[in-house]
Amino acid sequence: MPRVKGGYTTRRRRNKVLKLAKGYRGSKHSLFKTARQQVMKSLQYAYRDRRQRKRDFRRLWITRINAAARINGLSYSRLMYGLKQADIQVNRKMLADLAVNDEKGFAELAEKAKANLK
Repeated sequence: MPRVKGGYTTRRRRNKVLKLAKGYRGSKHSLFKTARQQVMKSLQYAYRDRRQRKRDFRRLWITRINAAARINGLSYSRLMYGLKQADIQVNRKMLADLAVNDEKGFAELAEKAKANLK
């Protein structure tokens, strides 16, 4: 069997990995073996963090809603329960946006929630 040199296909495969590793530190951007290891790890992080980003944003929204609710004399859980009792369906993203950009509108929602707690 004659020896086959790594030709077109192998070079393309390696260059694809090295292109993904552009900007990495040290030998991770220039040596194929270490670059491949780091690219695989980076893709794992990317997959994981696409899901984690959703959790992080929800935590941020809840923190903002809680801060605004406490300014209006409610806790986060009491506010959400009051809104549910009042049959006001606003998601957390919109509530957080109201809390930051429209304090008056958020205060009105908080008053409606308070009224439905009693």
